[in-house]
Amino acid sequence: MAMFVHLTAAANTPRIRRAGIRADSRGQGGVRGVYCFPVLPSYTLTHQWLRELARFGPKGALSAVHVRLDDAQEVLVGHYRDRAKGAQQWLTAAEAVARVAAQPDPRGWEVVVPRAISTREVHRIRAVPQVAGWRYVPDAHGTRPCTCFGCRIRGEYGGRRLRERHPHPLDGPPPPVPVLLARIEAAGDPGDPAALRDALHWFGLRRRGPVDHLTRLAAHPDPTVRRDLVWAVQGWSTPGVAELLDLLAEDPHPDVREAVADVREP
Repeated sequence: MAMFVHLTAAANTPRIRRAGIRADSRGQGGVRGVYCFPVLPSYTLTHQWLRELARFGPKGALSAVHVRLDDAQEVLVGHYRDRAKGAQQWLTAAEAVARVAAQPDPRGWEVVVPRAISTREVHRIRAVPQVAGWRYVPDAHGTRPCTCFGCRIRGEYGGRRLRERHPHPLDGPPPPVPVLLARIEAAGDPGDPAALRDALHWFGLRRRGPVDHLTRLAAHPDPTVRRDLVWAVQGWSTPGVAELLDLLAEDPHPDVREAVADVREP
């Protein structure tokens, strides 16, 4: 029997004791299953995902759920960077443990069990210190975090102080709405694509915006402007965003339609 550890919110442990672990995560290729990691001699490596999961996962403490799987159980194993490339491999549970243990640096490796975990397979549940593991990426310690809009996490602890110490040239704060609208007006009709895309970049850093003033850009002849319009308004809570995205979902250019599909993907 192969031993793995699954990290989850401490609040989930009563349900796991009663009904097991649900297969509610998505792995490579959309595989539904349970993320876990082999139990290695090193405590730090075994629980390496703790701090990273705490950044994105549920609030509160995390617990470690040890599970025993049949050696012949097929699992998906590989480095997390291989997930997007489709390079993770299907191995038996025993082979997965051997593969990860043989790595000179197993940080960042993951295992997906493509089914739910039953209560009979749960070996034990215990509390774990919340300071083990890496954050951002392995070996990130000592490297200045990126504060650009794509890398930052809204509401992350200490995020505002980090951005104040290391401001990013494209990080904001965005100019006021009247200033951005004046730039769009000055770009002309239909408008210079570079000037419009620059204004849309700053609109994308806002939580709300003037949808009615930007709707005309859905008919701009440059598809890059229409694509950037999708990304600019997709996070707004302003009424009319859904209707604008519906219009752009029927755009003749595939890049624009793909952008709408990406922002609407659950």
